[in-house]
Formats: sequence, C-alpha cells, structure tokens
Amino acid sequence: MPTYRDEVVVLRTHKLGEADRILTLLSRRNGKVRAVAKGVRRTSSKFGARLEPFMVADVQMYKGRTLDIVQQAESLGAYGADIATDYDRYTAASAMSETADRLNEAETTPQQYLLLVGGLRALARGDHAPRSVLDSYLLRVMSLSGWAPSLRECARCGAPGPHDWFVAQLGGIVCSACAPAGSPRVNPETGDLMRALLAGEWDQVDAASHGATAASSGLIAAYAQWHTERGIRSLSHLEAPR
Repeated sequence: MPTYRDEVVVLRTHKLGEADRILTLLSRRNGKVRAVAKGVRRTSSKFGARLEPFMVADVQMYKGRTLDIVQQAESLGAYGADIATDYDRYTAASAMSETADRLNEAETTPQQYLLLVGGLRALARGDHAPRSVLDSYLLRVMSLSGWAPSLRECARCGAPGPHDWFVAQLGGIVCSACAPAGSPRVNPETGDLMRALLAGEWDQVDAASHGATAASSGLIAAYAQWHTERGIRSLSHLEAPR
C-alpha cells in the first residue's frame, strides 16, 4: 500500500532545498523511517511545528523509493518546546534520540518506540532529573536491544553477586576474579541505583546521593558507548549530575 499511517517520534531533521526538510523518524510499527516534509520551513506550513525534534505525531505518509513523503501530521506529544528551553533536558533528549537512531538501523520494536516517548514525556514534564531519565532510558533500551547489562551476577562467570567491579566490555558487573586490572569499582549504593534505574524504581532513584548518581551515569554512558560501537556524540555535551 503506497499510503500508510503511523505514530512517530522525530529524531532529527535536515534542511532540503529552500522550504523542505528530511526527517529521521522512529515509528511505532514501521521501524526507523526517513521522509521528506515538503514546505515545512515556510511560515504558512500547517504542520511544520509538529515535525520538530522530540515531537510525537500521528502522520500519514506516501511510500517512496528512497524517502517517504509526509502528507499529514497531527500532534500527539508536543514535548519539543518544553525540552528546548532547558539545557539539561535538551542534551538528555538529544542523547536519547541519537541512541534510538544508532540502535535501530535495521529494525525496531513498539516497545523501543514507547520507551522513547515515555522518556521524552518525563523530560518535558520535569518528573525527574534529566540525567536520571537518560540513564534509565539507556539501560532499558540496551536491554530491549539484546544487550541487557548484568547488574548482580558476574557477567563473565555467573557467580552470584553482588560484586564490586564494572566492565562494559564484559557485559556489566563482574567478580574480583574476572575483573581486569584497573576496572572501575562499584560501591553498593551505586550498584543499587543502577538496578533501580533499570527497574524504574523512581523513589529510590530520586533519593540517591550525588556521588552514586554521578558514578552510575559514568558507568552507564561507558556501557552504552561500547555497545553502540560508533559512540553517542551527544553524551559529550552532558554536564555532570548535580
């Protein structure tokens, strides 16, 4: 069928000609989609504002040979404006969108789409610290993509935990026998926080100390960077958790 409808998150945009944009979209049912939105940069455009980064929309598109064409767009989540006014929210949302783009080159699932929508909604509302929202998203989306980190048993030998070392290359927490020299050490509070971020236990996440939050963020970023191979450039713009 040449025309189809889907729910999408706008991951990024590029200018095309004088008035058009190329959009990279994460859709609920059709995976990652690249499409052209004609005339959206004109002030008279009816749906240009609905197709900005971090916006969620119900779109109708025409299936093209290389790029699909957006014919209609109705807003489902106008998160972009609230996110763009705050630096921490904006950089966290950028890292989330870039990660979604990296992980879904081949295919995606509705769960990955819903996870990103939920994360952007939480950022726009200010429900939790932006870096915590990002860290939780990274752990969950890596798990959905088949790279769930081991956060209790040793990732290498399976020895029951908890353990005191974290090695991204080996898959997460490891025991002292498996930890290479120079491996980052994980104190109990940091390990508990990482498990809470993965499980979405926000009362525990919000009550965590600055030290545990900063330490977990560094370990989670290293883990995500390792498994996405090309790295997540937006992470370099994030400020340390406050």
